[in-house]
Amino acid sequence: MRYVPLLVVPLLLYNAFAFLIFEDYEADFREASMLSFTLPSGAPFTLTVSATIVVLALLLLTVEVVKAARSEPGSIVDNVLAAVLFIAFVAEFLIVRQAATATFLLLTAVAFVDLVCGLALSLRAAAREEIGPPS
Repeated sequence: MRYVPLLVVPLLLYNAFAFLIFEDYEADFREASMLSFTLPSGAPFTLTVSATIVVLALLLLTVEVVKAARSEPGSIVDNVLAAVLFIAFVAEFLIVRQAATATFLLLTAVAFVDLVCGLALSLRAAAREEIGPPS
């Protein structure tokens, strides 16, 4: 469980809504609201399912980047699983009709950022270990 990429949660949520809950996935992701209220400015605010999943993905991305910043032996496993997850996002976006939405494209971009950050931080940690601590 420790090495499971957290970004699998938004992927599973998206698929649950697209395949099990929504009838018209394209319109429902844009229009189905999770929360609606009036701001102090008087403007109405509605949080859609789409925005909620993207915000969750961004929060989980933050946790993933912090996880990647730690120098641990399991970071290679984390990077491999992040790459597999990114490939899964890209494949689903290209092949599955329900994934051909802007929401899913944003989730794919978040998975890409996770992969690149993890690789960059791992390379940085490896270079630091190779050089050794400053004297």
